[in-house]
Amino acid sequence: MIHGGKRWGALAAALLLGACVSPSQQTRPSAGVPNVGEPGVGITPVRRPPVASRPVPPVAVAAPTSGPGARDAGVVAGPAIYSLPIDDAQAARALTAFRLSCPALRKRNDASGLTRPADWAIPCGAAATVRVGEARSFFAQYFETVQVGDGKSFATGYYEPEIAGSRDKRRGYEVPIYGRPADLVDVDLGAFSDSLKGRKIRGRVDGSNFVPYYDRAAIEDGALASRAPVLAWAADPIELFFLQIQGSGRLRLPDGTTMRVGYATQNGRDYTGIGQVMRQRGLLAPGQATMQGIVAWLRAHPEEGRSLMRENKSFVFFRVLDTPPMGALGYAVTGGVSVAADPKFTPLGAPVLLSMDRADANGIWVAQDTGGAIKGANRFDTYWGGGDQAEVTAGGMSAHGTAFLLLPVGTLARISAEGPYGKAPAQR
Repeated sequence: MIHGGKRWGALAAALLLGACVSPSQQTRPSAGVPNVGEPGVGITPVRRPPVASRPVPPVAVAAPTSGPGARDAGVVAGPAIYSLPIDDAQAARALTAFRLSCPALRKRNDASGLTRPADWAIPCGAAATVRVGEARSFFAQYFETVQVGDGKSFATGYYEPEIAGSRDKRRGYEVPIYGRPADLVDVDLGAFSDSLKGRKIRGRVDGSNFVPYYDRAAIEDGALASRAPVLAWAADPIELFFLQIQGSGRLRLPDGTTMRVGYATQNGRDYTGIGQVMRQRGLLAPGQATMQGIVAWLRAHPEEGRSLMRENKSFVFFRVLDTPPMGALGYAVTGGVSVAADPKFTPLGAPVLLSMDRADANGIWVAQDTGGAIKGANRFDTYWGGGDQAEVTAGGMSAHGTAFLLLPVGTLARISAEGPYGKAPAQR
């Protein structure tokens, strides 16, 4: 899920369920991916078994509901923050990320309908003066926990990959990495009908018709021709495929330097998680449904793998970045702290407390990104930064448990007074 303005990223689960690509992040090759400067030579990061933990149970709700946003799903008070297991060091890192999000929180409209810019004035002001060692106390003093829906959470992971690439086409580097095509058109359907507000499509003009843009197979077969700039050339199509799922990353160039690319846009076609397809067809053995397992299968079955990847018609276009990985808020994302969330259910920039069945997923995170597969209440994609261990952790992340939003004190009382859809009840 990283972008340069958007983020998608759930690795194994994105592959299994449907993508998360953030227009912004990544760092080292997947297991079995060529090592830097040695196309075709695989490396395998050390795999550490996750430490299990017992999640805090969610607040019982009488009749869980669903809907297009947080208010539709229902919002109830969660436990007191001081009663929750929160690591001091992780809370300190979350505070740093929260400070970074404050400018956006204080000026942007919250698509979830839970908060207003003014709600964040007090906690953001206080965040600037918190002393070392007081992060947990800060969150306990200025925030209250809120549970959306039944509170049952599912979390996956994403990271910043690094793949072998070259600025120019040469032997061993012949897979184009495209920038945005000149003929790709974004259409805001809300401009044509209020009933379509918030819906957008992408395509191209063919004569007098607006048609879907070229899919992955057509693009790989040369449909773009001179329609899109080639930013660089990758050594391995499988590495590039996973770079597109992540949304951004680094290219390790032949001279040892790096070039960062991030999400610019995509072709408007629906994403298909090839891991789910592979599982349905019985192609993955038990325990192989991880990013590393999927990559190993693709390498062992090159022709079938190429056809399988083409079943994901979505295709990501990149732009050159001169900054660290950026999330949907336009700020740098932080490994072990930033998460992608559905902005209709989680205010972007807000802290989130995850209590999961994997210890490494527990703690206070900050919603700083979004993702194509990250949809619905309590669905999150945890960002792990770059490097071998980040790749392994993200690629195997599949955690279940409980999620509580951390919102400014008084938010729930205001929401309750306004009613489920954000309007105060009529006075009688």
